Amino acid sequence: MESFRTEIEDPIVQKDIIDLERKIALFRDGKIDDERFRSLRLARGVYGQRQEGVQMIRIKLPFGKVTSEQLVRISKVSDEYSTGRLHITTRQDIQIHYVSLDRTPQLWAELEKDDVTLREACGNTVRNITASETAGIDVDEPFDVSPYAHALFQFFLRNPVCQEMGRKFKISFSSSDKDTALSYIHDLGFIPKIVNGEKGFKVMLGGGLGSQPSHAELLSEFIPVNQIIPTTEGVLRIFDRFGERAKRLKARMKFLIKDIGREEFLALVEEEKKALSHQVVEIDTTDFDGSIPEPLLKAPKVILEDRVAFEKWKKTNVIFQKQNGYVAIGIKVLLGDFYTDKARLLAELIKNYGANELRFTLRQDILIRNVKEENLEFFYQELAKLAYVAIGYDSTADITACPGTDTCNLGIASSTGIAVELERVLAAEYPQYSNNREITIKISGCMNACGQHNMAEIGFQGMSINSGKLVAPALQVLLGGGNLGNGSGRFSDKVIKIPSRRGPDALRFILNDFHANANGLSFLHYYDDKGEKYFYEMLKPLADLTNLTEADFVDWGNADNYVKAVGVGECAGVVIDLVATLLLEAKDKLTFAREAFEEQKWSDAIYHAYAGFVNGSKALLLSENQKTNHQAGIVDLFDTVFVETNKIPLQSTLKALVFQIKENEPSEAFAKKYIQEATTFFDTIETFRTKDLQDEK
Repeated sequence: MESFRTEIEDPIVQKDIIDLERKIALFRDGKIDDERFRSLRLARGVYGQRQEGVQMIRIKLPFGKVTSEQLVRISKVSDEYSTGRLHITTRQDIQIHYVSLDRTPQLWAELEKDDVTLREACGNTVRNITASETAGIDVDEPFDVSPYAHALFQFFLRNPVCQEMGRKFKISFSSSDKDTALSYIHDLGFIPKIVNGEKGFKVMLGGGLGSQPSHAELLSEFIPVNQIIPTTEGVLRIFDRFGERAKRLKARMKFLIKDIGREEFLALVEEEKKALSHQVVEIDTTDFDGSIPEPLLKAPKVILEDRVAFEKWKKTNVIFQKQNGYVAIGIKVLLGDFYTDKARLLAELIKNYGANELRFTLRQDILIRNVKEENLEFFYQELAKLAYVAIGYDSTADITACPGTDTCNLGIASSTGIAVELERVLAAEYPQYSNNREITIKISGCMNACGQHNMAEIGFQGMSINSGKLVAPALQVLLGGGNLGNGSGRFSDKVIKIPSRRGPDALRFILNDFHANANGLSFLHYYDDKGEKYFYEMLKPLADLTNLTEADFVDWGNADNYVKAVGVGECAGVVIDLVATLLLEAKDKLTFAREAFEEQKWSDAIYHAYAGFVNGSKALLLSENQKTNHQAGIVDLFDTVFVETNKIPLQSTLKALVFQIKENEPSEAFAKKYIQEATTFFDTIETFRTKDLQDEK
């Protein structure tokens, strides 16, 4: 495993990969607890999958942007380390499956040759920052949000503020008021605005899906562009300090805001201002100036044999850009799965005849941007050779689905199998929906909503149903969700649960009734007009369990009878803390603090020292069987258990010591003082712990 160490130019990246390799070795030797190791590898994009002994690797691609070189690099890695299949996620990442854990450091090193990372693609971190795939070309956008999404990605990657939060944190940037990046379901959602000639964002706070969907609240109607990084850092600091850590299902930011209230949360963010690493961050937009490079090669003129098919495809799959004379081409990707042989040819096409860029979309598709309109027929011909001209891009017929029981530990029923069948039904029986963008259909294999089923006009959630003797795969049918634009949306109602095999009939019932009885209303107005009970009664015959057949016990895409098997979820990076492990980590944090100080990164050094205080305190509390649910509580409880009882003598309370962090600007002098105090504190608790262990013997 030595070779990659000399191939990576960036010493920070090299150190990261070597650390992963070292931790894998310690895990193999039984020196790192399984649950603790899980947290570490998740933050490096390494995710356990349903099949034992192999990993899913999530490749982090900010706002889905990919060059031809990066796509080729990802394809090489998939061929070498995986199966040659690439899966596009609803967060614009790429996932590959069936990877050996021991090969992940080398895989990561290969990706970094073309500036592609795994870092913080999973785990309790800032996840991939998403954006409207049309950002930069959208005719409705006030300005291109891409450079701002990119700046946030760069600023918070490896940032100590967001490495070990209680849960994941999701950020999106929409290109316009249409809010196609769905700000209302994100921890932070940004919508571009221009006010009095100044660029900025409307910001939504604390949204989320999962089993308990929550609509984001308004953080601000307008924040100038140079304030979005300080604002985000303040929010992350408060989430890190006060966010739930003991109860995983209550650990997202939406629950923290519900517990303490929006005003209290924002007051805490305001209190944190002095401690921020920057009060203002000017964002460089020069790499996103809107200029489009000329293609390397001149596209030949072509004569298409089937003009009817071309025109139909053009109507559903081509977007006219704000740049005159240019179009974007949508490629509808069934289930978000495509393969490296075609990916390489696609990379060659955009490099030679396009602008060397595509973006993976939030609907698990591909958008080729900046194609000269005069070359559209040539692109159609070349994409047809790859079978990439299926009509219905970003339409009702373009169904979103998570992997479900194919590879995910939490999958209850197949989402991919039913999605394939529903797309077949739509293509064969409802072709008019290939150009309908009013109704979205989304499917998740469980309640966690990775397929976003509970914010769609028509949603399906994988479940199981007990018929008395056998368990059958089932679907919860949800209706009435949707994106309303400008930070507003609605969540769908759980209407009825039916056997999975009846999912296609449920879709037929709904669409047929909509066609017959909507009377010109939009789908959401039609749903509201009829009411939830109307749809329950309509679908009720499909819920009858007295007439199940043998086929009903076989899930879509499977040959054998259904067996409900749910493993341990990895989405949140569940952690079992051990005293010794926490003390070791506290020591590591102090080392990181000193290293950051030497690099004159005062804010990073201070935050690493803060983490050292917290981890050390938590370790000693656990040794006394004391538990708390967030970092601020750890500090308070330490004072109660150790300081007020004089078990551990400190010159002040730990609270006064630790929370100097929010009372001081991140200067060299304060960083030096704070690190020294954290080091002294650690020496004190380590001495106490050593003596305590000796007394126990």
